[in-house]
Amino acid sequence: MSVLVYTENWDGKFKKLSYELVSYASGIADMLNSQVTVLSIGDVDKNELEKLGNYGASKILSLRNEHLKIFDSQAYAAVIADIAGQVNSNIVVLSNNNAGKALAPRLSVKLKAGVGAGVSKLPSSTDPFTVYKRVYSGNAYANIVIKSDIKILTLAQNSYEITESVNKADIEEISYDLDPGLVKTDIKDIQKQTGKLLLTDAEIVISGGRGMKSADNWAPIIELADLLGGATACSRPVSDEGWRPHEEHTGQTGKIIAPDLYLAVGISGATQHIAGVSSSKCIVAINTDKDAPIFETARYGIVGDAMKVLPGLIEAVKSAKTG
Repeated sequence: MSVLVYTENWDGKFKKLSYELVSYASGIADMLNSQVTVLSIGDVDKNELEKLGNYGASKILSLRNEHLKIFDSQAYAAVIADIAGQVNSNIVVLSNNNAGKALAPRLSVKLKAGVGAGVSKLPSSTDPFTVYKRVYSGNAYANIVIKSDIKILTLAQNSYEITESVNKADIEEISYDLDPGLVKTDIKDIQKQTGKLLLTDAEIVISGGRGMKSADNWAPIIELADLLGGATACSRPVSDEGWRPHEEHTGQTGKIIAPDLYLAVGISGATQHIAGVSSSKCIVAINTDKDAPIFETARYGIVGDAMKVLPGLIEAVKSAKTG
């Protein structure tokens, strides 16, 4: 039996997220003395596909289909379920992003499979099959036993260390006779953000809250993010006030992110906000209130006025970059 991974591509390119998925699947395959099969749907050239082999893939199935150029969860779930059966996979690995969250329930029904959603570590046991995940907005952890013959796992972004080594995977171009009627999605227009790092792709995020007091005080946050090659974000009250655009809102009702560094400036740390950023590798908080809930989640904290602390951080980064 093999572990099947569905890897998304963005304009024919894979991102760190894809390599993390394959590395994770490779770890499970090692535990089961099995192999990793990767399914790529879309127009991805051979050189890009070959990269997946370096993260543990033994076989890569490349599927190009005119009707699958647009992501449609119903159509994609049908394809992935059929492929899983063809390659005899009893574990299917997806990302815990919007696509993975849309696919997992459909695949669960088709494959009669249990789902481990948002897992963040390798299974602690394969008999019984036990997965580990955060629960209650990251305030607790749970070990969940999946008893079905087939398991579906969605991996929390930035939760598993990427493992890279030189390895050549077999690449196979496959075809699929898809019923066009399964595709219900009809895209009328596509508007892409250009000239700015996407928040969900950023490894460093500088985020501001109501403690910034005004939209006029955002310049230091933007400058620090630019210096660090990161993105800017905000809490919900900030976007509701119109200080920052809604696409920067992070939290339970906004974007769920998992950067390497999340710097929370003037953010109290309400449960709804922490739910969207708790998977960050390192959270650093700046707040005038030493009892702010954010300090319970942060690895490092600075009690102080952001408008005094940020200029010092900016100068320190500038000195480090020039020195």
